[in-house]
Amino acid sequence: MSLSGPILSVEYDENDYLLLAQLSKELGIKNKILFFQDGIELIEYLGATTDQPFLILCNTALPMISGIGVRDYIESSPPLKERAIPFIFFDTSGRVEVVKEAYKSCIQGYFLKPEIYEVLKDRLATIYKYWKSCLHPNNM
Repeated sequence: MSLSGPILSVEYDENDYLLLAQLSKELGIKNKILFFQDGIELIEYLGATTDQPFLILCNTALPMISGIGVRDYIESSPPLKERAIPFIFFDTSGRVEVVKEAYKSCIQGYFLKPEIYEVLKDRLATIYKYWKSCLHPNNM
């Protein structure tokens, strides 16, 4: 995790991309946000770049490969795992079975995307502030 690295958002819904970009701007988040429509795009990006991302925000239900499948792939790839990028599910699904399945993988959080704009903004601020203040081997 690099404090100034990009935030990687894996989300198939373009409206959610636009909303995250707007909220980030309002919150004064300076990190660049890179959007990926599916897990394959993210995996290919991570394999091709030496950038150290700040964190990954991922939906669980994605085309091609699920968010859980993406996380499992990262964990099974020594070069990607060693980068220790915080992986957070940021999703509209709060189904118990989905959350339990997600936590079988090595994730750093599972947050619901609330439908109320101000609550969503506060949730994103909480995630961002936590990771900005967290000690991490890649930012020491």
